[in-house]
Amino acid sequence: MGGGAVSCIAVDRLSKTYRVAERGRGLAGALAGILRRRVRRIQALREISFSVERGEILGYIGPNGAGKSTTIKILAGIMRPDAGRCVVADMVPWKNRVAHVRRIGVVFGQRTQLWWDLPVIESFELLRTMYRVEPGRYRDTLEELAGLLQLTALLDVPVRQLSLGQRMRCELAASLIHSPEILFLDEPTIGLDANAKIAVRSFIRDYNRRRRLTVILTTHDMDDIEELSHRILVLHEGRIIFRGDVAGLRAASGARRQLVIDTEGDGAVSPVPGAQMREEPGRVTFEFRAGETDVSAMIAAVTASRRIVDLTAQAEPIERVVARIYDRSAV
Repeated sequence: MGGGAVSCIAVDRLSKTYRVAERGRGLAGALAGILRRRVRRIQALREISFSVERGEILGYIGPNGAGKSTTIKILAGIMRPDAGRCVVADMVPWKNRVAHVRRIGVVFGQRTQLWWDLPVIESFELLRTMYRVEPGRYRDTLEELAGLLQLTALLDVPVRQLSLGQRMRCELAASLIHSPEILFLDEPTIGLDANAKIAVRSFIRDYNRRRRLTVILTTHDMDDIEELSHRILVLHEGRIIFRGDVAGLRAASGARRQLVIDTEGDGAVSPVPGAQMREEPGRVTFEFRAGETDVSAMIAAVTASRRIVDLTAQAEPIERVVARIYDRSAV
């Protein structure tokens, strides 16, 4: 984001440790646990620090158990940290919970904030009352969201009758009905088909630009990260192990590129120094690091024995890039 912008979220050396009771197996283990309780400490966050500017979409990613959910719970005011400071839109979340929740929206891909047996519009009306949204502002916001998310035909349909894609669009509207400054998105496209994912991503991107809405996105879908995030934080075992953009993530991991060449003929292709080669019927794939291997040398190696029908160059899938970052941090 642009220089000199004011931070919407500021996190400074945040730490959180859980105490988990342990017991042995079976009845004997249960009895021993009563007499002598054993507790294991799990450090979920280890002095993490970061900031998010107003209007930024931050991709916050990591494997299960990395500390993502703990961070979001602290930012949302649900949980207190053990140490460190956190300010969200000029408030300490856990000290100003009532005022704070009126300024944030939350979407959980695997949970709903809509009432299952009620028509969608009645859920929206209940949320309007809960957030004390002035009627005129509510009507304007609902009209805008219904247009952007194509919800008009769904408003009188009970939530239980919606498809997953339709429900997710309604969840997005529900999270924004009170015009929050910050939106937390947890796996917003999980389980959606390709068209529904595209629609959800398009809305998030466009609404962010339209309203300068600050978004923190946690997801395992790397297409979400690539298409939406302005910046990325990678969390592993409670520590931030990378901060930057997608291009920086690829560079930091030593990401490779692929050159896929479709061919006619079955002549042997000579190896090219610095590139890994894989041959299949009608196709030769080279994997290499950008700037270290001459692409023309790979093409020449193929044309020496086969006719080229088509070729494409592509970046290494982002899932492999992130996995390599995790692996390196675990060593």
